[in-house]
Amino acid sequence: MGSFGDYAENKILDHITGKTSFTKPTAFIGLSTADPADDGSGLAEPTIPTGGYARIETEGADWDAAAAGAVANAAALAFPISTDAWSTGETPLTHFAIFDAASGGNMLAHGALDTPRTVDAAGITLSFAIGELDITLD
Repeated sequence: MGSFGDYAENKILDHITGKTSFTKPTAFIGLSTADPADDGSGLAEPTIPTGGYARIETEGADWDAAAAGAVANAAALAFPISTDAWSTGETPLTHFAIFDAASGGNMLAHGALDTPRTVDAAGITLSFAIGELDITLD
């Protein structure tokens, strides 16, 4: 289960207290071989576009309420087919993060994958079934 990053928490607080508005971002899902932490300092994302890696762009319809204060992917989500390794068996992809940009940008939320994944060659399509990625407001 994932949680919001510091950036998103601060934007939401500023918005609900009337300090400033928060424009709805486009959400992009990325992967990491380490826990990004709420401040993003631990992010170890594959380099874009190494091995064909790219973040997945999502829309509002791709997400649905999982429970009170939680959201999960309402659609199956797939990364592009790898053209080379993104990770290794010794260093698998263990976390996901949601950003407001296709590269760089601000980390909005993050979480651990239920099962670490390895993309260690060309021809691998990493995907997530409906409900596999979930985020809570903590």
